[in-house]
Amino acid sequence: MKVGEAIIEILKREGVEMVIGYPVNHLLEHAAEADVRPIIVRQERTGIHMADAISRLSSGEKIGVFVMQLGPGTENSYGGIAQAYGESVPVLVMPGGYPRRLAHIEPNYNASISMRDVTKSAEPINVPADIPNILRRAFSRLRNGVKAPVLVEIPNDIWNEEVPGPLNYRPVVTTRSGPDPKAVVAAVDLLLEARKPVLYAGQGIHYAKAWPQLRALAERLAIPVCTSLEGKSAFPEDHPLALGAGGAAVPLAVRQFLDQSDVIFGIGCSFTETSFGVAMPRGKRVIHGTLAADHINKDIEAEVALVGDAALILEAMLAELERRGTSPRSWTYVADEIARVRAAWLKEWMPKLTSNEAPLSPYRVLWDLQKTVDVANTIITHDAGSPRDQLSPFWVSKEPLTYIGWGKTTQLGYGLGLAMGAKLAHPEKLCINVWGDAAIGFTGMDFETAVRERIPILSVLLNNFSMAMELPIMEAATKKYRATDISGNYAQFAAALGGYGERITRPEDIVPAIRRGIEQTQRGVPVLLEFITCKELAASRYHSFT
Repeated sequence: MKVGEAIIEILKREGVEMVIGYPVNHLLEHAAEADVRPIIVRQERTGIHMADAISRLSSGEKIGVFVMQLGPGTENSYGGIAQAYGESVPVLVMPGGYPRRLAHIEPNYNASISMRDVTKSAEPINVPADIPNILRRAFSRLRNGVKAPVLVEIPNDIWNEEVPGPLNYRPVVTTRSGPDPKAVVAAVDLLLEARKPVLYAGQGIHYAKAWPQLRALAERLAIPVCTSLEGKSAFPEDHPLALGAGGAAVPLAVRQFLDQSDVIFGIGCSFTETSFGVAMPRGKRVIHGTLAADHINKDIEAEVALVGDAALILEAMLAELERRGTSPRSWTYVADEIARVRAAWLKEWMPKLTSNEAPLSPYRVLWDLQKTVDVANTIITHDAGSPRDQLSPFWVSKEPLTYIGWGKTTQLGYGLGLAMGAKLAHPEKLCINVWGDAAIGFTGMDFETAVRERIPILSVLLNNFSMAMELPIMEAATKKYRATDISGNYAQFAAALGGYGERITRPEDIVPAIRRGIEQTQRGVPVLLEFITCKELAASRYHSFT
């Protein structure tokens, strides 16, 4: 068989059901011929974002695949791959490459070299007979160990060459590793000694599907739980022990309980310091459970290190507690304290969450959205900047993998592709992206992809005609010009692209518009609801006092 046929056959054996891409890359035609759904996007970055969501929402079991043309296609893709790398998402990227005689001649763009800093591995196909081995390596790296994109480049002069048969390929094995038993004992000792422990859960909980184990440990030892943005929904946020998720903006309970803790147990997280994640207080005793040994002591000093799969780590700790006959602790005092802090925090924010003013408060829009949808059967994500900071502290996730949180490199326009990928992965759920008028300028044309490819998402646009977060900086810098003003009628834009668009300006119209939008998605129509909002600058930010 030819190169394209062999690659698609291997992808099918690995469970790939769709290939997202931008022409010209002949894998798209080979996919269609092999009954693998090709999905064509308007720009490369959005397609990678879609593949990203497919991988995340299957806990890495289904691998999102993106393909693009050589040269400018690979160049345009760099940001999306870098985002997936920063967010630890396994995506298979298969760009075209220059003919082999030109691939290493400057200034031709060589993806297998230039993408190595943002992938787990990057490798070209030079000999057709090597395709099974190359893809075996790729899928082994995607399915095992720390999650990250993997790139396999297909030179443009190789398509018509033959792959020797029969095709020797079977799906790769997936492995899990467990923690050192001595470290498990030390971790349990430290947790039992702690007066005010806090559990901090990351995306590794999702990849390990360790949701029940996390809950079991928290309930057994009465430990409050917060998550990173990537880990949001790993622990039910309506649980009495839930503190919420930490990003650039956080619920007060996250900040207060972390600051007052004596032991922090980070599980399935990297503890990476970022401007868009919760700041870890210093001077705490830390237990760090992670799949990546090189994350230990990277940013936070660990007193105990547990290297391995998050589920196996938690199961080992639960088994150690069982072996010791440790009785479950009462939650009453901790749960009451969490409830008290949360109630005080919500009281502080309720004027914005229930504001009747126009232009609308973005907090009122998102508060009403949460009260209107079936949260447990909704997958929601945010965009960078204000939408992330206005949504993440207040949205109460109830089921695993119903919130796609992110924020390390903060690409504007990321949320649209994530929502479309979520809808492809879970067509039975309502899939929402929340973005602003700056973000739609980056990826808005791919709303047409949602229409053309029949991906009925609900897109919630908060339009304040400005890059509001930058207002204080820009206005302080110059009095002559306003450098942050942007504009557009995006409801009309959505309708012009073939979707359903509606502009909402009055508070009393918010809920009816959301209901109309949901009805349209149920009919198979992508929806953009454009809410005209004020230039809101306030966010739920609390700085660490330790």
